[in-house]
Formats: sequence, C-alpha cells, structure tokens
Amino acid sequence: MPVALYALTAGSFGIGCAEFVIMGLLLQVAADLQVSIAAAGMLVSGYALGVFVGAPVLTLLTRRMPRKAVLLALMAIYTIGNAACALAPDYTTLMAARVLTSLTHGTFFGVGAVVATGLVPADRKASAISIMFSGLTLATLLGMPAGAWLGLHLGWRSTFWAMSLVGVVSLLVIALLVPRSREAQAPVAVRDELRTIVRPQVLLGLLMTMLGFAGVFVVITYIQPLLTSLAGFSESAVSPILLLFGAGMVVGNLLGGHLADRKPTPALLGTLAALAIVLGLMSFALHNQFAIVAFVTALGIAAFATVSPLQLRVLRHASGAGENLASSFNIAAFNLGNAMGAWLGGVVIERGPGLEAVTWAAAAVTVAGLAVALWSVRLESARDRDAALPADCVPERS
Repeated sequence: MPVALYALTAGSFGIGCAEFVIMGLLLQVAADLQVSIAAAGMLVSGYALGVFVGAPVLTLLTRRMPRKAVLLALMAIYTIGNAACALAPDYTTLMAARVLTSLTHGTFFGVGAVVATGLVPADRKASAISIMFSGLTLATLLGMPAGAWLGLHLGWRSTFWAMSLVGVVSLLVIALLVPRSREAQAPVAVRDELRTIVRPQVLLGLLMTMLGFAGVFVVITYIQPLLTSLAGFSESAVSPILLLFGAGMVVGNLLGGHLADRKPTPALLGTLAALAIVLGLMSFALHNQFAIVAFVTALGIAAFATVSPLQLRVLRHASGAGENLASSFNIAAFNLGNAMGAWLGGVVIERGPGLEAVTWAAAAVTVAGLAVALWSVRLESARDRDAALPADCVPERS
C-alpha cells in the first residue's frame, strides 16, 4: 500500500477523535454545563447532523479544487472547531462549535475514500478504504479512551485542546505525504452528479447505511451510563473498556475490508446480520460485568466490519459521474444514522422503558437496515437475470 494512504489514515484519525471522544465525556460535560445526560447526548446528534449537511454542500463547493487542497482546508477547519469547543462557555456555544467541526467530516472521508481507491489496483479498493478508515477505528482504540482519561483527570476541555493538536499534526502529515493532483478536478455538471445520487441502488445503499449504523449509536452514545449505572463499573473503568471497543473496531474494519474484496455482497449481508445479533444478545449482558465487556468488544468488531462493504457498495453503483458526491453522501448517511441513534437512545431512556431497553431498540433499527440490504440485493439479482436474457424474453416491469 502506498505511503499516501497512511497519510489519509492520519487525517481520518484526527476527525474520528472529534466524532467519538464526546461519548466518554457525557457525565463531565453534563455536570459542568448543568444539562441532563440526554441533552449532553444531543452533542452527538448535533455533530452527526452537521456531517449530514456539510458532506454534500462542501463536496459541491469544493468540486473545482484539487483533492489535496480540499483535504488540507478541511483539516484546518477541524482544528479551529476543536479549539472553539475547548473555549465554549456554555452548552449552546459548545453545540455550535461541534457543528462547525462536523462540517468537515463527510467531505474529508468522501473525498479521501475516492483518493484512497485511486491509489491502488481495482482488486484492492475495499482494503484501501478499510486502511483509510482504520484511522477512525484507531480514534476509538486510542483517542476515545485517552479523551475519557483526560476528561476525568484534567477536565473535558483538555480533551478538545488535545484534538486541536492532533489536527495540526494531521494537516502537516497530509501536506507532506499526499501527492499533489496533476490539475484541478474537471467537474461534472451538478445535475449529472445529482442524477447519480438518485439511482435506485445508490439510494438503497444510503438507506441501508443509515439504518444499519444507527443501531450502533443507540448504544455507544450512552455507553458511559450503561457501564456505570447498570453494570456497576466506576467512571475510571470506562476508559479501559472503551479501549477494548476500539480494538474491536480495528479488527472489524480490517476484516470487513478483506471480506468485501473477496465477496462484496455476502460480506454486506453477513456483517449487518452479525451486528444485529450482537446488539440483540447484548441485552442479556447488561448486569454482568464480564459479559458486558465481552459484548462491548464484539460490538466494536461487528460495527466496523460493516463500513467497507457499505461504502464499497455505494461507490460501485455510483461509478462515473458523481463518485465524490455519492461517497460523501454515504458518509453523511453514516452520520445521519448516528444522529438518529443518539436521539432514539435518548427517547428510550427519558420517555420509554429506560436505559436497559436501548440495546433492543438498537437491534431493531439494524434489522431494518439488513432488510433494506436484502431488498437491494434481490433487485440487483433480478436486473442481472433480465440482462442475461434475450431482449424478447425480458418480462415487462411496471
């Protein structure tokens, strides 16, 4: 794999820290800013909605720029946004700073995924995506527990200052190692890019991404109260448990890329099914400390094993015009799922059956994503069968 691919990994590590680190800080932020845990959880939803809006908008606004210049500009905004989070005097300002930071996320991963697949042969594209996204998994393996530790010992603001420093380092690495584009991108007409997005299989791919990943955030957003209130762990134990979750994500991400390179469709269906099973079975482990730690690790593996198959499927059906935009839209779909999951978890806790029911709600949402994937595969198989038949044998479809 070319060294430029690992520069992209460094950038994805920095941006991944901004997304995940807040989950280990919910109790501290809620206490310091005098808001409820559910309100603090909305900082996850706010970030995710910012990604959903920022991904297509920034991708279109930067479509005439060389891809390296786009990546550098996004890392600069990321650094400024995290510094603003560290300085935020109240909840509203912190939310606004989180949204500012999030605007860079979708376009970075969308454009970065296209750059990554362009650096390798066709049969290594899913692996290239998984290596770039391994920065995101390393953010959970190292960044999230480190952020939780800093928040516990030095205050939650120190975590955001640390992420600002990570942003500076990531910007320098990308500047040094990612090759310059030979020329600015020759943009496709906006209507052609949008026409790509509304292809039925692309839309189904975005929907399965949103639903499939929403279940993860129903649980992981509230992992701190789950571990402390139900499993009986101390706050100081949360950080090492999150380390195991991050380790599981690293394994799952690489496994998903390997499987998707070999058999993309079985990898897609199998990883979504595994995620739904883990979330469902986790419901029986909430009061057993050993079991919950095992399931947190398994959740990390199952969650990120889905990423490369989901991203590759959208790229495959959006090949040609609009590839950058489709890739960014899929990152937006991941984060819309994150926002939906964090919101649903809060509803279940405050207005529904309570904290113990979040894993059941998570499993139900992921099963819906699996159902969409099965429908998409069935439509694709029917189309392929029709294409193989002589023209006069193809049945009419309304």
